[in-house]
This record gives sequence, C-alpha cells and structure tokens, in this order.
Amino acid sequence: MTEGVAQRYRDLDLWSAGEVLEALYEAQLRAVAALKEALPALEKAAGAAVERLRAGGYLAYAGAGTSGRLAVLDGVELLPTFGFSRVRFLLAGGERAFSEAVEGAEDDLEGGLTLGRSVAPKDVLLAVAASGQTPFTLGVLRGAKEQGALTVALANNPGTPLLLEADHPILLNTGPEPIAGSTRLGAGTAQKVALNLFSTLVMVRLGRVYGNRMARMRVQNAKLRTRAAEMVKEMAGVSGEEAKRLLEAYRDPALAALVALGLGAEEALALLEEKGVRGALVEVRR
Repeated sequence: MTEGVAQRYRDLDLWSAGEVLEALYEAQLRAVAALKEALPALEKAAGAAVERLRAGGYLAYAGAGTSGRLAVLDGVELLPTFGFSRVRFLLAGGERAFSEAVEGAEDDLEGGLTLGRSVAPKDVLLAVAASGQTPFTLGVLRGAKEQGALTVALANNPGTPLLLEADHPILLNTGPEPIAGSTRLGAGTAQKVALNLFSTLVMVRLGRVYGNRMARMRVQNAKLRTRAAEMVKEMAGVSGEEAKRLLEAYRDPALAALVALGLGAEEALALLEEKGVRGALVEVRR
C-alpha cells in the first residue's frame, strides 16, 4: 500500500547522498516495472475509449494533488501533439491547485460528484488517485457514471473504491514509497507512464499519427514548421516551398497534405475524423 512504511528505508536520513540516490533510482525502476501487469487493462480501456471519442466524445481527466497535476500534464499535450482538442480537466481545487495545494479540496466528495455530473454520456472519464479512495476523485467518477460516461481509473492500491467502481480499473501496484506516503515518487512515476501509454495508444487508434509521426500536430514554432513541411512533402508529394505555404494556411500537416491532393479543407477535416490520417490518404489517392 502507498501509505505503508517500508523497512528498507527506515534509516534513509542517515545514508550517504550516493546511497539515497541509488535507492530512489531503484524505486523508480520498480515503479515503471509495475506497469507490465497493467498492460492488458490499459489496452482494453484504450479500446473502449476510442469508440466513445470516435463518436465525438470528450476525454475528461480527474484527480487531486499530484495525481491531478499529472493528469493535466498528459491532457494538455494532446492538442499540440495530436491536434485533439476535446479534452476537459476536473481538478480538485480548480486551476489554482495546479501550482499550489488547496486545503481540503481533495476531501470534497460532493464537489466532485457535481463536476462528474457535467460529463456527457458519450464522454470518457479518466480518474487518477494513488490511494484509490480520494473523495473528490471518487465523487467525479460516481457523477460521471450516473451520466453514462465511460469510466477509467488509475490507482496504486488494490481493492480500493475507485478501482472497484470504474468500468475499466487499472492497478499500478507500486507498493510503499521510499519516503512513506510521498506518492509523488513511485506512484507518481507509474501514473505518468500509464497516462502516456493510454493517451498515446488512444491517439494512434484514432488515426492521429502517420507511421510514427505526429501528422496532426499543431505547427507553432520554427522547429515544428520544418518537421511538418517534411511530412507534407512526403504525404502529398509537393515541393518544400509548397508545403510551407500550405502549412501557413492550415497549421496541420495531414490537413495541408489532403488539400494539396485536391480536397477542400472542410472535406479533408471530415475525412480525417472518419478515417484517420492513413485512411484519408488511401481514400484520396484511389
């Protein structure tokens, strides 16, 4: 359990700096290794999420404290990386809680329940809590379930309410922390990796990559413009200058490539939503 006191670290404050770092490093590796057993559950949850999102649903992230902040870190990357904007954040204490602790926010079961009820039936609710029993996060999950949303839960303790009540429970069994109860350590690392795996698999299955490239990314700086232009050249067979011109207009490599291949922008966007990048390119090249 994450709140347990591991005998291995009883004298941590007496160790040398090197010993402390070695122990923390080993604990981080164990945390990542704990995900191996969770891969089947992650795969199943991602598959169910894709069905809802393909039908126009939102992906809503919920959590408190470190777990909530890690959830936000994952979600905010979906637009710049994959061009996916249907994301919501249900964070205990609101936006202020991202940069500071908000006293009592994680204990607000009723507040979480109210926020959870704002989630639509076609949405996906991804709830994250190391303990698996944070009142706010549990409230959000219960409220979302009432509305018929798909619920996915990440937690680090087995047999806890969040996992028992979610449609798709994902246990990250990381055990006691090197500093007892400090779930920003092993539990947090496992959560971050699990979030990476889940959201990336979902975006791949939604067709928002081409091969292993970010074909729907938002082009926002010089480095990305260069990368995107190469993708447009490859997908549409146009010159570098033409690729840059199209990107100035559309800011989306796959959209720019489909326009270069003769589609109107609205038609291209609809095709991308329906078939994904590879499917859209196959369709337009027939």
